[in-house]
This record gives sequence, structure tokens and C-alpha cells, in this order.
Amino acid sequence: MNATDRFTDAEVFDRIAAGRRSIRAFLPREVDERVLDDILRVAARAPSGNDIQPWRVHVLRGDTLRRLVEAVCAAFDGADGNGADGSHRPEYAYYPAEFFEPYLGRRRKLGWELYRLLGIARGDTERMRAQVRRNFDFFGAPVGLMFTIDRRLAQGSWLDYGMFLQTLMLAAEARGLATCAQAAWIDYHRIIEETLALPAHEQVVCGIALGHADPDAAENGLVSERAALDEFVVKHS
Repeated sequence: MNATDRFTDAEVFDRIAAGRRSIRAFLPREVDERVLDDILRVAARAPSGNDIQPWRVHVLRGDTLRRLVEAVCAAFDGADGNGADGSHRPEYAYYPAEFFEPYLGRRRKLGWELYRLLGIARGDTERMRAQVRRNFDFFGAPVGLMFTIDRRLAQGSWLDYGMFLQTLMLAAEARGLATCAQAAWIDYHRIIEETLALPAHEQVVCGIALGHADPDAAENGLVSERAALDEFVVKHS
């Protein structure tokens, strides 16, 4: 009998879904390409309107990964992180122009809890900025995934894309791998487009760091809270 035989399908799924979290420090250990292909194959079963499957995945390793990391980190290290001409701006707004409650409170709580684990004091802008910069080396992960979409598609395809990304991250979790979904990359879409030679119709959606979690990294102890059902569920009868 294998270990999973002792659990129902629901219990196995719940353990995987509840266990997935954003990992911000990875080991240099490589990811088997066959395992990665399996993850992508499972993710491709995510639903999409009219089965158009709007996702496109760029798998980054080795020299390409290094070149992208170096180019984006160099831009981030510029005077304001946006380039002298202000060219490094996202093509779409992932966050609202101004946060409001309850979303502001949730965002702040997560941020301060991460900084607490890392020993970063309030007002220590240098170390805060260094932590943000870690996004752009994929937190040391050996695999960077960059996701693009045909910019001619509509909003519904972006909703489909979210289901694809979630399925991918759960498939990775089920195989003992860790992920961190990263919207931060969209600020540097022009560098990504150039480095990956993207055609004009491809728009950057986000990145994901993928690999083996560093069990000794303090930041990987961060477990975010979730709102109680009565905060987001409205039952009608």
C-alpha cells in the first residue's frame, strides 16, 4: 500500500492546495526536465473558454536565464528602478492605483510579516529594496517561467490564464517542488521582450520561480492568513 492510499482524493488535494505557498528562497538543485514537462502537461488541462488555451510558456534556464536576470537587475539598480527615460513601466495594472480596505490591511500585514522574518526593521529602505530585487533573480530558483498571452485576446482569456497558473503551481507542489508567482516582472516587459525575442503580439503576463525550496531560509516560513468564509461568502436562499 502506498502512502496516498490511506487518504481520500479530497484529503490529498486539500493537503496539496493548503500546502502551496509563495517560496522566496530556492536551492541551486536542478529540476528534472521530464518532471517539468509533466507539470506543464497537467497544467494544460486547465479549462479555457472555447478551449482556445491562451497560454504560452517560456522556460528559462542556463544562459538565457542569466542574461535576463542580469539585464533586469541592472535596470532595477538604475536611479529609480524605472530607467532614465521612465521606460520600465508595466503594460497593465496588476494592482489598483491606490489600495483601500480590507485589501490595504492584508497587503501591509503580509509585507511586515515577511520583513519580520528577515529581520528587516521599519524604515530600512535599503534592505527592503534588496528584498524586492530578489524577485529579479527568481529568488535563486534554477528555473524561471515567463508567461505571455496574445494581446489580441480579451479579458476572458486572462481569467482562463489564472486557472492555468494555479493548476501549474499545484502540479508542482504535488511533485515536491515550490513556486512563487511574480507580477513584479511586468515592469520590465521591454527587456523580457528583447531577451526572449518575443513577437509583437505577445504580452508578458507574469513570471514564476520554480525549484526546490530552501528549508533553512527564514522567509520560507511565511504562511499568509486567509479570510474567514463570512468575509467573502454571501449565501442566498
